[in-house]
Amino acid sequence: MKKWILRILLVLLCVILVIAGIFIFNGYQLYKESLAQISLADKVAEVQEDESYLKLEELPVDYKNAVVSVEDRRYYEHGPIDIIAIGRAIAVNIKNQQFLEGGSTITQQVAKNLYFISPDENAALRKVAEIFMAFDLEKNYDKDTILELYVNTIYFGDGYYGIEEACQGYLDKDAKDMTLFESTMMAGIPNAPSAYAPTVNLELTFSRQGKVISTMVENGYISQEQADELIEKQTSFKLP
Repeated sequence: MKKWILRILLVLLCVILVIAGIFIFNGYQLYKESLAQISLADKVAEVQEDESYLKLEELPVDYKNAVVSVEDRRYYEHGPIDIIAIGRAIAVNIKNQQFLEGGSTITQQVAKNLYFISPDENAALRKVAEIFMAFDLEKNYDKDTILELYVNTIYFGDGYYGIEEACQGYLDKDAKDMTLFESTMMAGIPNAPSAYAPTVNLELTFSRQGKVISTMVENGYISQEQADELIEKQTSFKLP
């Protein structure tokens, strides 16, 4: 009886490995096809030539810290993928029986923004392709440049791509002039622009901002006193 169970388990393992192999192969093909259409260097150059593109040093340090804190707190410590974050996300999602947390790194999100935003692509294959592209990104660009690409390509809702467009649209000001309060608010929007955009539901915007603020306290970017002051400011904030 035990031998039959062992054989069944081995067959199941082989089937899983074959399916995984097929997904990896097809994802790799999608990655190669994307690069054949436009190289990574040309794609990055295309993004950097946009008139609204900002260098990382032009943005407030508070905004950079807010983004890293809420999106990928170990960004400067791990490689293209973060096994710890993936494991944590799986555990949280299983515990809550719903998708609450993702495990994608900032680098993976940049790969998606540059090449894999088409809804027609198979989601599983796209994820595999993103990983291959993420390794390419970190092989050719440093962490600051990749973070710079992230804040300039991420979608903020209302047709705004990149932090400069979003600040002009939502705050009527240049991104370089964001306050700490505005930085924490803007950092939270890309997680789900259809819900967190301030023109959609300001209450949800503030809820997400609260998450950003709490992660900044946890990661030592701001004090609890500063966090309390930021939450208090929500009551008086109004869009321009």
